[in-house]
Amino acid sequence: MLVDVPTIRPHKLAMAVMHCQVLCLVKITCSDGVVGWGEGTTIGGLAYGPESPESIKVNIDSYLAPLLIGQSADPFAASARMAAHIAGNNFARCAVETALFDAQGKRQGVPVSDLLGTRVRDAVPVLWVLASGDTAADIAEAEDMIARRRHNVFKLKIGRRELAEDVAHVARIKRALGDAISIRVDVNMAWDRHTAMRGIAMLADVGCDLVEQPLVNHDVAGMAELKAQGKIAIMADESLTGPVSAQAFIDADAADVFAVKIEQSAGLIAAGRVGAMADAAGTALYGGTMLESAIGSIAAAQLFCTFPNLQWGTELFAPLLLTQEILTTPLTYRDFALEVPQAPGLGITPDEVAIARLARGAPTRTITHG
Repeated sequence: MLVDVPTIRPHKLAMAVMHCQVLCLVKITCSDGVVGWGEGTTIGGLAYGPESPESIKVNIDSYLAPLLIGQSADPFAASARMAAHIAGNNFARCAVETALFDAQGKRQGVPVSDLLGTRVRDAVPVLWVLASGDTAADIAEAEDMIARRRHNVFKLKIGRRELAEDVAHVARIKRALGDAISIRVDVNMAWDRHTAMRGIAMLADVGCDLVEQPLVNHDVAGMAELKAQGKIAIMADESLTGPVSAQAFIDADAADVFAVKIEQSAGLIAAGRVGAMADAAGTALYGGTMLESAIGSIAAAQLFCTFPNLQWGTELFAPLLLTQEILTTPLTYRDFALEVPQAPGLGITPDEVAIARLARGAPTRTITHG
């Protein structure tokens, strides 16, 4: 089902300005009556990548559902079947795989984290993204978050304006918040190599800690050049679409940090492999988001709480960016972290009345598994 949820303020990225988030939610009812929920959500429709919530829904209904009906509901088996028969469509596959993990955890009476590895933490640190585009408003927003002990690390979305203007924006926020507060930036692929070389040097001078995906996603060599400068941590995000791309970045020594995203990786299983590969190679880890609602966010958190190292924390803040609650009991954010439920499955209960109120009028599809 497609669900439209307004955001609390405009969210400005290099490639889009968001006023509303469109969620593609998946509900799977298995033949034993166990129900699982998953989510496929993108940023700015098709502005970010080749999948949109609308295409995710169509392809699940038209291709993934017929492929899986009558097959095993085991998430590992279903994930392998999707990988063998479905090219691309990572976000759609992730949504289905997540729902099957939710159901499997409920069936076995364990949280999804227990199905993915060994839980090493019960909460994950969460930053907040400052993306209003207004410096004074961003400072006030950050100071409020710090005072409420909700977030004390901040990422700024830049790349829409001239380089000098963007750097001045970052510098003013860093000065206002002080040296104890970590400031990072996300360029969302908006720079060319020359601009990136200049921008990274300028950002290092104003106290920025990390630059996320400054170059277009296929420019692995360019990312390696930026990392070799050693001026500031370079993080790969849009470039990472699963284990194959992760290996290419490791081989090229092209990033200091990997932003692991379950949707970009085609699901929890593949995202876990990306994390393990990075850890083995000495690449630091960060838990990324596609601005999913509470369903997709807590699925990612169930994986991230199994990572032995999570050096740069996570950005699983998106449920707080949405104006409407879709769970019967909201997620718990406190002391600069998101608590990861220990109840079976994802550990959450979607509010189906609220979801129905927000959903588009298109008919939904319930998938029954043998």
